[in-house]
Amino acid sequence: MRGLLIALIALLPLTSLADSQDKTEQPRVAMETSLGTIVVVLFPENAPLSVANFLEYVDHGWYDNTVFHRVIPGFMIQGGGFTHEHARKETADPIRNEADNGLRNRRGTLAYARTGDPHSATSQFFINTVNNVALDHTGKNPRGWGYAVFGEVVEGMDVVDAISAVRTGGAMLGGAPSSDVPRERVIIKQVRRVEAP
Repeated sequence: MRGLLIALIALLPLTSLADSQDKTEQPRVAMETSLGTIVVVLFPENAPLSVANFLEYVDHGWYDNTVFHRVIPGFMIQGGGFTHEHARKETADPIRNEADNGLRNRRGTLAYARTGDPHSATSQFFINTVNNVALDHTGKNPRGWGYAVFGEVVEGMDVVDAISAVRTGGAMLGGAPSSDVPRERVIIKQVRRVEAP
């Protein structure tokens, strides 16, 4: 009993530190696109692996001259995997899914795209254009893992909506046929860290 009490006391400072984290310490990035700039605040306290992974790509200029390659109105816009010539970019290893972090796929949130494998996210992300509750974590099983939210748009939702409204159709992406590809390429010119206002 005494050992349990000591262990609980040892955890108290960590809990209060997380609860009292200064929100101004949350990293921000600006995505300069061909349709305008989107500013996103990231949530390292909720999704440390996801944020660290994203910032690694950002800091190496990896997202520069990529495109939003999948756009579905009333759902989301997806980017971070293909060049403006629609060639697939090589990525780092996948990361563990952090969708069980309490954050929800609501309008304006940034989350990781993945395959059917829950732990397959690498560089591709999407921005929810509506509240997508079906993408939220419900359980640690193949159907319930969900998609990990790790940021939220704080400026430029009008740009997100403009991207969501572009005309789409079928096209080749990385040598494979794909649907919902913008007819006019929406280029991510660069993604950089920015200071909080």
